[in-house]
Amino acid sequence: MPITTFTSRDFNQDVSKAKRATKKGPVFITDRGRPAHVLLSVEDYEAFTRQQASIADLLAMPDAADIEFDPQPYRGKLFDTADLS
Repeated sequence: MPITTFTSRDFNQDVSKAKRATKKGPVFITDRGRPAHVLLSVEDYEAFTRQQASIADLLAMPDAADIEFDPQPYRGKLFDTADLS
């Protein structure tokens, strides 16, 4: 997916051209040579936001009921004495 770059001045002078460029991919708009904004088509924006899962969704683990978990008590030493000699 190609990225098109417009300076702020070019963007202000031809917004329609920038909007057409979003059909090919994101459009970066620069201020003083540094990227400051990104213009996306609605389709690209929706695809991007659809991919993001919230932390709550990730922690919910809906399939966790299928996981067998039977921890055994630990019977070894929890720590060793440090040798400071």
